[in-house]
Formats: sequence, structure tokens, C-alpha cells
Amino acid sequence: MTTQNSSGIVRSSELTRFRLAPNPGPMSLAGTNSYLISAPGAEGRVAVDPGPLDEPHLQALAGDGPVELILITHRHADHTAAAARFSELTGAPVRAADPAHCHGAAPLLDGETIWAAGTEIRVLATPGHTGDSLCFHLPKDGTHGSVLTGDTILGSGTTVLDYPDGTLRDYLESLDRLERLGPATVLPAHGPVLPALDTVARAYRGHRQGRLDQVRAALVALGAEATVAAVTDAVYADVDPSVRRAAELSVAAQLDYLRG
Repeated sequence: MTTQNSSGIVRSSELTRFRLAPNPGPMSLAGTNSYLISAPGAEGRVAVDPGPLDEPHLQALAGDGPVELILITHRHADHTAAAARFSELTGAPVRAADPAHCHGAAPLLDGETIWAAGTEIRVLATPGHTGDSLCFHLPKDGTHGSVLTGDTILGSGTTVLDYPDGTLRDYLESLDRLERLGPATVLPAHGPVLPALDTVARAYRGHRQGRLDQVRAALVALGAEATVAAVTDAVYADVDPSVRRAAELSVAAQLDYLRG
């Protein structure tokens, strides 16, 4: 589903559309996907991750129809910077796992079911990328449902673990949880829509296990007390300088996991 209207809002599934925010970069890929959820015939919308503070982007999202609720997948600024302004613009409350990012409403709870915009939204705690990361499961979105995965699963590439807030142990458990949802459509906050969440979750787990094997080998070569920088040099030798810090965070998370 790739139809786009004049405001740049693109159909991504039966119940969702998104607008790409103008914030491309090494970590945000083409930019942040700000989603709108609504069932056919529903008057209201649920917005997810309004993104950076860019007024034309927010005006386009608000102009699609009444927004009754704003949800946040996690604390990073490319998802939350516009939340207060978008709440002001639409009159809708903002809910997130972290109370610091809520405006006019209570924090979201793991396992909570929200009924809004004519459909059911299930809240899933999926820590790992950050400690407060959430995914939103839309069980009625098409044959197998869909999941807005935030940065827990991306449309391309792999996810950074924002250690020590995000840990590998939590992340692997979150992948297990997402895999159990079956072949749901993946609606990521960055990159293209993907089919079959269970398949993607298994691939992500395989990638992490492969990296762990590389880190283990580096520790054998460098010594058990090797530094994060030294292991990063060995495992991510060809990494672009623009994402070196992200690589070091992932190595720190892997070392923490192995040293347990």
C-alpha cells in the first residue's frame, strides 16, 4: 500500500498511514515515520511519534483529521521533540511509558488495551533499544494484524542498544515477545514497512547472536578485560565515523551481556 495524498501522508496498512518527517541522518535513516491510526469511518485519529519540531510536518499531520490521542514509542528526540507542540495544536493528550513525555494523560502500561480511532491498540513493553521502548499492536489491522515497532525493529539495518539504559538481555527478550505475535506487518519508525514480524524478529536475533560470536572471538584475541574501544575496533573495523558512537554502545551492551 503506497498511495500518497497531497500532504505527503502515505498508506502503510489497512488502519495506518504515515508521514515521513524531514530529519534524515545516519541514525534516523530517511527520517522518522509519524503514523496516524484510524479505522474506516472513524472520525478521530491516533498519532504515533509526531517526530521532530517541524511545523509544516505537524500541520500536515493535524490537517488529516481530528487527533484524539498521541502515543510515543520511546524517549529519543526524533520521536518526542514535537509532542508538546502537537498536543497544543490538536488538543490531544500525549501518552508514553516515561511520565516526562506525557502531556495531559497518564503513562502507558505494559499490557494495556486502548480503544481509540475506532480500533484496538495493545501496548507492549519492548525494552532494549531504550529502557522505555514500547510497541503498539493493532490486532485488527489486516489478516495478521500489524505492530508499530518504533526503533525496536527498523525497516532496514539493525537497532542500536542505548546502553546502559538499553540492554541486550532485555532486547533479546523483547524480540522473543514480538516473534510470538506471528506474521504481523511491521510498521517501523524508520525505513520501509516490512511483512512477517516473526521472520524479522528471528533475523534480528540471528544478527545479534552473530555479533556476540564476533565479540567472543575479539575477547579471546585481545584478552577478557579488553576495552569497549578495542573490541569495537576489532568487530566494527569498517564502521563509518558518523555511527562509531552507536557501534560502541552496542559493544558495551554485548560485553555487559557476556560478562553478566
